[in-house]
Amino acid sequence: MSDSIISLRNVCKRYGRTQALDHLSLEVPEGVVFALLGENGAGKTTMIRILTGFVQPDSGSATVLGHSASDGAMQIRQSIGYVSDAPALYDWMKAEEIGWFTSAFYDDAFPLRYLELLAAFDVPTGVRLKNMSKGQRAKVALALATAHDPKLLILDEPTSGLDPMVRRQFLESMVDRAALGRTVLLSSHQISEVERVADWVAIVHKGMLKVCEPLETLRARTLIVTATLDHASTTVAVPAGNVLCESRNGRQMRWVVSDLSDDWRAFYGPDSGVTDAVAVPATLEEIFVAVCDDRAVRPAALNSDAIGPGMNGPNDRRGTSEHAVAGQTVPARSITDHSLHR
Repeated sequence: MSDSIISLRNVCKRYGRTQALDHLSLEVPEGVVFALLGENGAGKTTMIRILTGFVQPDSGSATVLGHSASDGAMQIRQSIGYVSDAPALYDWMKAEEIGWFTSAFYDDAFPLRYLELLAAFDVPTGVRLKNMSKGQRAKVALALATAHDPKLLILDEPTSGLDPMVRRQFLESMVDRAALGRTVLLSSHQISEVERVADWVAIVHKGMLKVCEPLETLRARTLIVTATLDHASTTVAVPAGNVLCESRNGRQMRWVVSDLSDDWRAFYGPDSGVTDAVAVPATLEEIFVAVCDDRAVRPAALNSDAIGPGMNGPNDRRGTSEHAVAGQTVPARSITDHSLHR
């Protein structure tokens, strides 16, 4: 993307035997809330530390606002805003005092904007930070990170442990900044909050990028297909599309499918063993689990030269759900086979 605020190219990082990032490439466009979604230990914080220059990658490159994360770390830190789940603040200072101290690093407009943000966030004055609640301290950190009006705001699990009202204010502030043309990189494992505010979603699992595209596009092309079978023992072909995972419960088969074929119902006629088949949009949580759950069953197509005795051919609509793809003779692709840069 020519208008990328953040760019990572084939980045790898290992800690001992742990591969934190594995050849990860990512582009973050300007003026969006970009959510980085992944379970704990997926590599999200390592990526952010590389972007801010606190950690060097083993290989690959990263740029932020046109600066190399390796050579221009100081310029990056001065240009962005950053809030972690546990902001490091001088506890002996009051909110207004830490703003005065921080203003030395920014322009003359910083102090007034900072005080305005404190008032908007209902942060009490005259109270030392050590005597504030976690939510109040988080608001101070957000005010410090945004008072210089950065083009990029990076939030690393910022709402962890916050009450619903404070979390709501954080989420609203992200949307407001994107509306002004600023970019927000939100790292989180809270799927519900990501679904509320994100324009783009990237899913990281075990250091690898699994999904990266606009949230609405992801929702539109990922469906839950449920088939009701004649009998619990009936075998049935998987839908024509990119099947991410499948599950079976009695007479029902359930698949999470991306890019479902328009004529997918044609393969479940009267002789298919299916009495009813429906498709509904998948939630972000369902997509996340389908992509990241290592225990999920992931169908694979049967190659025509691997057909054994008693098995149906790949074009047979009654192929087993573990081996056949309806109307296809090629392996079912994962959602990760698509271009990462849309």
